[in-house]
Amino acid sequence: MDCVSKNLIIVESPAKAKTIEKFLGRKFTVKASMGHIRDLPKSQLGVDVDNDFEPKYITIRGKGEVLKELREMAKKADKVYLATDPDREGEAISWHLAKVLNIPEDQPVRIEFHEITKDAIQKAIKKPRMIETERVAAQQARRILDRLVGYKLSPLLWRKVRRGLSAGRVQSVAVRLIVDREAEIRSFVKEEYWSLTARLVAETGGSPFSAKFYGTAAGKVELKAGDEAQAVIAAATGQPFAVQSVKKKEKRRNPAFPFTTSSLQQEAARKLGFTVRRTMSVAQQLYEGLDLGEAGHTGLVTYIRTDSTRIAAEAETAAAEYIRTTYGPEYIPAEKREAEKKAGEQGAHEAIRPTEVGRTPESVKGFLSADQYKLYRLIWERFISSQMAPAVLDTVTVDIAAGGQVFRSSGSTIKFAGFMKIYIEGEDEEIGDREEEGLLPDLTEGQKLSLLELLPKQHFTQPPPRFSEAMLVKALEERGIGRPSTYAPIIDTVQARGYVEKQEKRFLPTELGQLVTDILIEYFPWIIDVEFTAKMEGELDQIEEGEVEWRGVLREFFAPFEDTLKEAEEKVGGFELQDEESDVVCDKCSRRMVIKYGRFGKFLACPGFPECKSTRPIFEETGVKCPTCQEGMIVERKSKKGGRKFYGCSRYPDCDFVSWEKPVAQQCPECAAPYLVEKRHKELGVVHMCKSEGCTFVEPVEEMEEVST
Repeated sequence: MDCVSKNLIIVESPAKAKTIEKFLGRKFTVKASMGHIRDLPKSQLGVDVDNDFEPKYITIRGKGEVLKELREMAKKADKVYLATDPDREGEAISWHLAKVLNIPEDQPVRIEFHEITKDAIQKAIKKPRMIETERVAAQQARRILDRLVGYKLSPLLWRKVRRGLSAGRVQSVAVRLIVDREAEIRSFVKEEYWSLTARLVAETGGSPFSAKFYGTAAGKVELKAGDEAQAVIAAATGQPFAVQSVKKKEKRRNPAFPFTTSSLQQEAARKLGFTVRRTMSVAQQLYEGLDLGEAGHTGLVTYIRTDSTRIAAEAETAAAEYIRTTYGPEYIPAEKREAEKKAGEQGAHEAIRPTEVGRTPESVKGFLSADQYKLYRLIWERFISSQMAPAVLDTVTVDIAAGGQVFRSSGSTIKFAGFMKIYIEGEDEEIGDREEEGLLPDLTEGQKLSLLELLPKQHFTQPPPRFSEAMLVKALEERGIGRPSTYAPIIDTVQARGYVEKQEKRFLPTELGQLVTDILIEYFPWIIDVEFTAKMEGELDQIEEGEVEWRGVLREFFAPFEDTLKEAEEKVGGFELQDEESDVVCDKCSRRMVIKYGRFGKFLACPGFPECKSTRPIFEETGVKCPTCQEGMIVERKSKKGGRKFYGCSRYPDCDFVSWEKPVAQQCPECAAPYLVEKRHKELGVVHMCKSEGCTFVEPVEEMEEVST
């Protein structure tokens, strides 16, 4: 550090460091810790359960050089500031840094900001505080809980079912939701029902419109069979159709609140087709800051891990001024609307919003990648619309009578667009069928109508749909399972371990996932219980609030857990996982080969073993077309010595393309190369980069956390 740089600021990522450094003078040096620098060891439990759950932390492999550099810089600095993320995880990283840098606990070195802008950084540096030990304790309790479950329960499954299996506190509950949904679908018994639509037109002329059979004067009637529909047709045919009643009313529709982490993940899945991991990766880039040309390097959105819809007063004022200037004063709401606080909501952060309201998506489009622009536009539009007046709709409901049968038609027109001028929230299919509404002619009571035709239609009730990523995130949040920041690693982990798979963007359990869930339900029902897991989340919140002591929570959990483990060790047995048959035929004996699991993952083997010992590898496709032959696809392979991963063409040996770097099915945003590669960068960690000659595109990638399952 040069003689002018007197203060050291430590953040997690190089991108964040680069942005912050632009806002400060030469008296500050900003360095990245590259995420966590200490953790529990992977090779052992790392928790002394006999010594009141004392954790054993070690330096994470590969972080030695980073730590050495930080120690040297901290010694030379007049003051050290720890500027990690403003949440439990960030607080824990700061606590670990303070420990290894020998910073006293009572020293105010922690600075916190919720957006990476010049004003926010300068204000934070003026108000350093001590590290919040309760927040650290909550993170530590979660980490130890997950480690105890993962490292104690998984070996049992190894011994009793199959090597390589694992189970745990949060991910197993997510798998159970998917398993339970599949059971609902399998047990669903479809029921017949009918609809009857009348196509009508006013006798005086005009456009035809539709009305659906509603019932009789006595009330609503459900048509359960075709003969019931035919009876209505017989009763109405040849009878005069007349307007019985016209009900008009004004309906207000409020905008959606600004994004929380969870609602952003859901909406990005619905509207942009993004996976949860892709959403969080792009959102992190927007938060940490991007180069906006003359405007410099700055963060575009506020902190992306939040469960609050709260907005700072200055942001509300800026939004109101923008709306007044751009759309007019009538688009400003008459009164402020706030969401009800949900159970377990932290509320420490704001909602996710643009850091600068006037920085419209179009004004920065030229500086953003396609994904960054799409997500920023979604966040910007959602925030602006949330601060706008409700939409006003004129609705009309018309009842039409014929031969004692009542048909109903509904329609609506937009009287005042309000927030709908910018944004309308997406919906999941689970919300169910909505009555179709359209424009109706101007009708009056007693008006005579002409029947054009009666259209009966048979329907069957449908089972609940399988979970999409958006629906699974919603289900986890509604049940209080995990936290939105953990949803991406949860979804990645349950797929990586073969417990669930995606078909047509929907999750369904594998035989393995079903078996492990069955074992856990039988022998560890409380571990995999949704309500119990939500209760544990509540206790972690209480630790953060200083209401309960973290070791006490672990003691309360571990005693019954250990007793159940001992009991299960004696009783678990008799589970046999059948090999899954493939459609690949053995080239030696013509039997259908089965999927086996070995030291290096799945492979195909002949079921005729030991008479026939034929095996064949299973190649995982990367989704990238071979750049050499342009015919095959690049697939993941493993070397014969050591099982090291590499990537080659599916047409080998006809095509000899080979690479140690993992291809990523993503076009380069700078040179439009058809794919990127994934590598580990010395400073940036895991990155996606372009291999085209002359192109320097590099993009940090959020790594999958080690999440116990």
